[in-house]
Amino acid sequence: MIVLHDEPRETTHASAVAIGVFDGLHRGHQKVIDRLCQVAKRHKALSTVVTFDPHPATVLAPERAPLLIATLAQRLEGLERLGVEQVRILRFDEPLARESAASFIERVLVGELATTHVVVGEDFHFGHNRDGDVEVLRSVGERRGFTVHPAPIFGEGSRWSSTAARQSIQRADLKSANEMLGRPFTLRGLVKHGDARGRDLGYPTANMGFSERQIVPGLGIYAGSLRTPDHRWWPAAISVGTRPQFYEDGSVTVEVHVPGFSGDLYDLELDVVFLEHLRGEMVFSGVADLVAQIDRDVVQTLDIFKKFSPGDFALLG
Repeated sequence: MIVLHDEPRETTHASAVAIGVFDGLHRGHQKVIDRLCQVAKRHKALSTVVTFDPHPATVLAPERAPLLIATLAQRLEGLERLGVEQVRILRFDEPLARESAASFIERVLVGELATTHVVVGEDFHFGHNRDGDVEVLRSVGERRGFTVHPAPIFGEGSRWSSTAARQSIQRADLKSANEMLGRPFTLRGLVKHGDARGRDLGYPTANMGFSERQIVPGLGIYAGSLRTPDHRWWPAAISVGTRPQFYEDGSVTVEVHVPGFSGDLYDLELDVVFLEHLRGEMVFSGVADLVAQIDRDVVQTLDIFKKFSPGDFALLG
């Protein structure tokens, strides 16, 4: 897949283009991308996604900017697995925020990408003050030689959206979140050194570092899976919490115990998949009770992991 960053270059190869942040690449996004790839193939165009980094809300309304379901790297990997041939990443900053829809169309779609087809949601808006929509695209397309293919709003009972998926993740409602995403929520982070508290309890953990802009599930204990750099998936008992048994500072950590694994994971970037929420965060009467509960959590995790097959989910690879 071709990835174009801040080095715009004109192309003579016709492009079919979808535009959006596509955070999480949920099932609605996947249907839009599928339609894009079909249109591109039918018209012998390059299937192209125009996306933004950082999320536009971090510039337009930073106090309301959402936490992200996926890193940019995860987004790119997902788009490639869905069959996208080219991605143009636009750095979202103040000048871009002030750019009109008409200017954006001329500069990016016409000038850079030689766009012949555009696939967007029927409620899509873009440009300064959201002055661009499907009708604007159609109007300009008639003059500049591209056709617009609006996609309907997708969902089963309710709309699939990044906002709804975020809300479910933060409520620890993995069933709803994973259904919308079409796969288990996956947190990517760098393993950092911790205080070895888990090792002292007989359950060593990988302490996941992550950006303050990344979303993590609500506090609690989860059954999941961890992928090591050799692309092997392991069972993972995951704690998202403040460790109230030992600390009172309220800082949230993500700690992953990997049953059966022996080795050094420090400073590796890993994917942690959240399969099921087992229980909320608890304080125990003593360490012995805590360890007994961890024993039960690990047994549940191993049982749930037996039913996990990453091959069932196209975006897990």
